[in-house]
Amino acid sequence: MSEEYQKYYVPAQSPWPIVGAVALFFIAAGAGLTVMQMGQESSHGHYLLFAGIAVLLYMLVGWFRNVINESHGGLYSMQMDRSFRQGMSWFIFSEVMFFAAFFGALFYARMLAVPWLGGDGNNVMTGEVLWPEFTSAWPLESTPGGTTTQAMGWQGLPLINTIILLVSSVTLQFAHTAIEKDKRGPLTLFLLLTVLLGLSFLGLQVYEYIHAYQDLGLKLDSGIYGNTFFMLTGFHGLHVTLGTIMLIVVFIRVLKGHFSSEKHFAFQAAAWYWHFVDVVWLCLFVFVYVL
Repeated sequence: MSEEYQKYYVPAQSPWPIVGAVALFFIAAGAGLTVMQMGQESSHGHYLLFAGIAVLLYMLVGWFRNVINESHGGLYSMQMDRSFRQGMSWFIFSEVMFFAAFFGALFYARMLAVPWLGGDGNNVMTGEVLWPEFTSAWPLESTPGGTTTQAMGWQGLPLINTIILLVSSVTLQFAHTAIEKDKRGPLTLFLLLTVLLGLSFLGLQVYEYIHAYQDLGLKLDSGIYGNTFFMLTGFHGLHVTLGTIMLIVVFIRVLKGHFSSEKHFAFQAAAWYWHFVDVVWLCLFVFVYVL
């Protein structure tokens, strides 16, 4: 058996998994309470949400520091590197399944539930019984309660954000090519541009949400259209946030002189993830905004 298979570093027990679990619980509970308490005079959910985000950032800093120190300490072998690659691959696959569930819900609502409610197929009386005034169309801009909304068009901010993410994938690929050739200058420049583009995307998405709420009346409770719109775009925005954090960490490591043309899996893993969220956005742009 070769030496690369004989060494496999097993770290000591770590507090970071339980710290991350607590942070995610606070974030989930705080986000839910924040949405439920919108419009009320007394709202405390956002405090729990911010606390969860702070704990999560603390966990990320601590866990990243430990892994970086272990790597620079020469504790990782080629077998460990393969484990990292397999772990990242399965993580991205789980994210694919996560978004597949939401796109499946969108498909069910658009292609099955809405036509059925409009009397399609053998459900002629369904709409007459459940919603007599219902008109089968998508996007569904009215609710049984009588509230109406406007659809978010694909032009304007969504199109600009699509261009931003596409350009960010190009700049990240240039950075990847630079690190493989040990060109630190272009690597730093293109990686910085990718981070700035990611931050720009997030800023414009926040502005888009404000526009949706204030000008279009498009909210999370705006029927199935509002539900699917904010669930898909919101979770994608969360993944872009995570990807941007990963790229920022990698950028700081580049400034510190980390990585080489032979050893740069942390950069590669962040690049895999960033290209993944870009592909998800393209699907989201087509099926949520355009069609």
